[in-house]
Amino acid sequence: MSVMRLGHINVRVLDIEEAVDHYVNVNGMIQTHVDPLGNVYLKCWDEWDKYSVVLSPSDQAGMNHIAYKVKSDADLDMYKTRITEAGIDVEEVPAGTLEFVGRALKFKVPSEHEMYLYAEKEYVGTSVGTTNPDPWPDDLKGVGAHWVDHALLMCPFDPETGVNTVAEVTSFMVDVLDFYLVEQVMVGPDGDIQLATWLSCSNTPHDIAFVGGPVSGLHHLAYFLDSWNDVLKAADIMSKKRVKIDVTPQRHGITRGYTIYYFDPSGNRNETFAGLGYLAQPDRPVTTWTEDQLGAGIFYHTRELVESFTTVYT
Repeated sequence: MSVMRLGHINVRVLDIEEAVDHYVNVNGMIQTHVDPLGNVYLKCWDEWDKYSVVLSPSDQAGMNHIAYKVKSDADLDMYKTRITEAGIDVEEVPAGTLEFVGRALKFKVPSEHEMYLYAEKEYVGTSVGTTNPDPWPDDLKGVGAHWVDHALLMCPFDPETGVNTVAEVTSFMVDVLDFYLVEQVMVGPDGDIQLATWLSCSNTPHDIAFVGGPVSGLHHLAYFLDSWNDVLKAADIMSKKRVKIDVTPQRHGITRGYTIYYFDPSGNRNETFAGLGYLAQPDRPVTTWTEDQLGAGIFYHTRELVESFTTVYT
């Protein structure tokens, strides 16, 4: 597989100053650049490329695009051919179209989310360097997130009319982009309708996830923390900073991760996600959750869904 990881996510925000304060002083990111259009670029302390989040001023919250980094420039030619053969329009954009990024492929996946693939982004290094590094830097802010871990995207889903872009986009990610299916939720009278999927291009439980809903959108972007204790401390920090929390510390059944869900000032949902969960591998059997156990799959402790979790997204 040549798609290595989530490279960055471009999020729309209503007030850029409030958003920067949140992403820096709550999530612990570091501002690395502001472009002439007022877009703000940020990275986490344990990331080495120039940025992993772009905040774009807008009158509507949500996501502009998500980008994944591939292993080599030659992979872009291979993926361009495969995406085209899958019947999806793909545009090759020149280096610099995305700030500090080499040439890239731009296309929409079947759920209508805009995605980029690229191979090169300016290297700036982690905050602790690569020679005799400390385990963490002394100037951490907020929760001190290590890196942007994954995103969950909402996809049009209406089994009564036969619309299921979750299944379509999952097939695309697996057959065309070389991700592999790790976990899934199956619903319907015969348990044969794919409502949600978690896919990986690495060895983590998910590098991207898709869930069915009324319309396409961004459900959340997630930040990696080390442990359950870090998640609990993050909740304290969020309370001190009067952050709107959607779901207080919990464990997922799906992925086994420890979690908090909360909102940035524009209403975009963030997550702190801790724990490897398990070693994901392409030959690991797919974990399936049934409709009657969906509550436990999402929130293992309470085994009950939180209404806002399934209905509110940007």
